[in-house]
Amino acid sequence: MARNSKQSYGNDSIVSLKGPDRVRKRPAVIFGSDGLEGCEHSLFEIISNSIDEAREGYGNRITVTKYSDNSVEVRDLGRGIPVDFNTKENEYNWKLLFCELYAGSKYDNDKDGSYEYSLGLNGLGLCATQYASEYMEAEVKTGGYLYHLRFEKGFPVGEMSKEPYPKSDTGTTIRWKPDLDVFTDIAVPDDWFEQTLNRQSVVNAGVTFEFRRQLTNGRFETKQFFHPDGINDYGRELAGDSAMTSVMYCEGEDKGRDREDMPDYKVRMSCAFCFSKQFHTQEFYHNSSMLEHGGSPEQAVRSAFLSEIDAYLKQNGKYAKNDPKISFQDIEDCLIIVTSSFSTRTSYENQTKKAITNKFIREAMTKFLRRNIEVYFIENRIEADKIAEQVIVNMRSRVRSEATRLQLKNTLLKGNTMTDRIEKFVDCRSKDVSQREIFIVEGDSALGACKQARDSAFQAVIPVRGKILNCLKSDYDKIFKNEIITDLIKVLGCGVEVRTKQKDLYSFDIDKLRWSKVIICTDADVDGYQIRTLILTMFYRLMPKLITEGKVFIAQSPLYEINTANGTWFAYNESEKTAALEEIGSAKYTIQRSKGLGENDADMMWLTTMNPETRRLIKVEPGQDPENVSRKFDLLLGNDLEGRKEHIARYGSHFIDLADLS
Repeated sequence: MARNSKQSYGNDSIVSLKGPDRVRKRPAVIFGSDGLEGCEHSLFEIISNSIDEAREGYGNRITVTKYSDNSVEVRDLGRGIPVDFNTKENEYNWKLLFCELYAGSKYDNDKDGSYEYSLGLNGLGLCATQYASEYMEAEVKTGGYLYHLRFEKGFPVGEMSKEPYPKSDTGTTIRWKPDLDVFTDIAVPDDWFEQTLNRQSVVNAGVTFEFRRQLTNGRFETKQFFHPDGINDYGRELAGDSAMTSVMYCEGEDKGRDREDMPDYKVRMSCAFCFSKQFHTQEFYHNSSMLEHGGSPEQAVRSAFLSEIDAYLKQNGKYAKNDPKISFQDIEDCLIIVTSSFSTRTSYENQTKKAITNKFIREAMTKFLRRNIEVYFIENRIEADKIAEQVIVNMRSRVRSEATRLQLKNTLLKGNTMTDRIEKFVDCRSKDVSQREIFIVEGDSALGACKQARDSAFQAVIPVRGKILNCLKSDYDKIFKNEIITDLIKVLGCGVEVRTKQKDLYSFDIDKLRWSKVIICTDADVDGYQIRTLILTMFYRLMPKLITEGKVFIAQSPLYEINTANGTWFAYNESEKTAALEEIGSAKYTIQRSKGLGENDADMMWLTTMNPETRRLIKVEPGQDPENVSRKFDLLLGNDLEGRKEHIARYGSHFIDLADLS
């Protein structure tokens, strides 16, 4: 039987996009995305054309203006885009450059073309950006003439105007507005412009980049970016006061080919690097485009630094007997490096230019870096030893962290299902995580009382057996050998989010938490408060996201039980006790300080501590000042003994009543 179809598929179903639709209907093909990132890339396409002019020595200033309506203008002092008639192509150049994909002057850079080293290679950027614009206007000064062009929605509006221009200055000014019919967002943030232009000033030494931002009152705010010594300046900027070595700068050139049967091309390379205990970063640029995904230069850095530092460690007896070979991870944890390369032939992964794949560039940069690192180590023995020692420290730290991670993973995997029994853990019946609650209680007696008082449908209980470890003063190896802590981690189910200089010790996933509420339930006395604090410290160090996500609570138990012939009052603090006594009036009563949880009967426990309708829970929140929270934890539970003594001397009297000195 024939299948129903709303539309038949045949020869007439094939459609070829033409003109502006080649970009407007599929912008992500050219710009990498149809969102803000794609819009940003379209802006850089125009900026990069001006950069190519400046790099060839034509103009030393590029001005980028962001208007309040999100339109953008790029002005340079270059030679001016050729827009007049092209006898070779039998067409006006403005039509080729603004309205034809794959038309440009940068295809023969390795054969003494118009540009030796250029960002633009494919003849796509200007045309594609014009196609993706609500409008575009161009003003070109070249050859003694002033030219004007206008486009709307990818199509030219009117004819090109041409008039004599007697002044000697040349250059191109392009203003356009990215089209919201093409991109989902065109509000490119100021930070993007500033970061992009600053980076370009780094890899285009001597060129001034100016960013003008139109304010709401119509005036303009201007910032300039200029690095006379390029990446050498930038390397020192990045290092700041954190560097443990001086900034090493080197540059060089080479010539070669990607394959034996392909032509030679030139590559120019420069690099600035140093080492730091506090900060690390790697930035790679090629033809002044930042390579976010690296490619050939990143591979060269990894290979060169690993081989040279490993060789230095071996030659100078830095490895201990049982040390494994270092990895690049041990180096990059303390490496600050910026590389900039230019080549007359470039293979980008795609039009977004975030990585290059040239085999010869990788080989040339590897050789260039190895040679310069070797010389640097010979000439700077003291700094070389510092680097070697820090890399060894990083390696040993990584090895210990990996061993701890594997130990923790193996420990937790033993309890990765609810059927794997944990001593004295009492589960609930519900499998609905949004309903399930876990009470962490103090000791076996409290376990018995809570077990009898709870609603077993959705409330589970686990006792803390003995004194819990102070996680702020213990190293990870000791923490994850502690049975109380590992049992709690198993029961919670979400893992831990411990982060060191190395990788996470164990993957934390809040979605794997088995409980809607994690409730700490301890006695209202000094010992109970201490246990509560140590449990909170465990959460703070091992899984702080439980706190930030509002999953951790403290169950309040009453301080006083007041009995009369007519009933019982529970007071959670002194003011509530006073209010209860006023309400009781002259009637006879007995008042008793709260007993431990294990001494309460089930009805009282349910009423005061476990019944969602009548209990009182304190939600543990991270606070608005994380640094202050960190300081308080370190002061009260960390290794600051002198600070703790001073704090107790100053404020201890405020809490003397909690000590129960009777």
